[in-house]
Amino acid sequence: MFLLNKHADYRTALDPVDADTLGSAGADAIERHLAQRVDHAATPLHGLPGLASEFGIGTLHVKDEGHRLGLGSFKALGGGYAVTRLVLEAAEAQLGRSLGDDAFLLPEVRALVASMTFACATDGNHGRSVAQGAQLVGAKAAIIVHGGVSEERIAAIARFGAQIVRVAGTYDDSIVEAARMAGENGWIVVSDTSWPGYERVPGLVMQGYTAIVREALKQLLSAPTHVFVQAGVGGIAAAVAAHLALVLGEDRPVFTVVDPARAACIFEAARAGRPIKVAHGEPTVMAMLECYEPSPIAWRVLSRVADAFMTVEDADAVAMMNRLARPTGGDPAIVGGESGVAGLAGLMRAMADPAIAGALGLDGSSRVLVINTEGATDPVQYEALVGLTPDAVRSVTPQARV
Repeated sequence: MFLLNKHADYRTALDPVDADTLGSAGADAIERHLAQRVDHAATPLHGLPGLASEFGIGTLHVKDEGHRLGLGSFKALGGGYAVTRLVLEAAEAQLGRSLGDDAFLLPEVRALVASMTFACATDGNHGRSVAQGAQLVGAKAAIIVHGGVSEERIAAIARFGAQIVRVAGTYDDSIVEAARMAGENGWIVVSDTSWPGYERVPGLVMQGYTAIVREALKQLLSAPTHVFVQAGVGGIAAAVAAHLALVLGEDRPVFTVVDPARAACIFEAARAGRPIKVAHGEPTVMAMLECYEPSPIAWRVLSRVADAFMTVEDADAVAMMNRLARPTGGDPAIVGGESGVAGLAGLMRAMADPAIAGALGLDGSSRVLVINTEGATDPVQYEALVGLTPDAVRSVTPQARV
């Protein structure tokens, strides 16, 4: 399914709060935070000349978040960053002075943080980031997981010392339960989705994602003409689209939001013209995108700066996982997770349909950027879908499978 943005707010100015959070000042803030992280390095940007030729476009680049901060996902930039910001703000309020980004190393700050517990609901990756951030600053973490979260992803969260709370239902159900438990226990909720009266923290999470765009624009020789980014509740897509619009202005690329067909909450919001909750049906293999209700602040942004919305099938994602794992035409091998390749699957679907390609202005001169938002965050599932282990894919050279 495909829709051009027909919302009344399309191409209007962003809300001032969103512009401040997701613009250059916001990117500066996450950049300062990352400068304090000994485990930080810019993630690679891969050129895919073989796939670009197959699609009939000028260039194709993939920003590979499978290498981010040891967590294998772009989510490493969001929850953990929000935890550190909240800790510093609490410490500044208690100590009565301004603190730098490395202040959580100070004994007086560590003493304060030891009594704090950060909680969130997760499909896997966001919870891992919150748990890592809590461990980094010396706080506790309570991570609420629903029945669809795999044991491998739960174990990856638990290794950061987090308390794991299992609940029935879907991701959306776990959000409600996380808020309830936090209220009962005095925990601080770090959610990547918003609701009425709760916007600042998910705004900080989205602000963390602007680091991806800033890095990519530095790594590219020319700004992209087209960008495809996947959506769960919409945070990553909104952060990327907003930052591109704010820093590039009229030269911003055509931006397409990609949803799994089985959990297309952003697509359905675009069709309805407002955030709606979609029915829970058959689970999608793109588990990290299996969200049934958009984040209101993400929709507020996307209604203004997204140009189009589309869906992809599970088979499309699996096909792209396998194509990246078995490169041709001089492309590098890339470990792309089920959800990580959804944006690239969207490009594949668009180029297979002349009407969609024409509507987006995709042709032989197009410079396309996509984001591999995760690597093999569930290695067992990855091997089952690709037929190769992640390590086996990493050992592949372009020449080996041409």
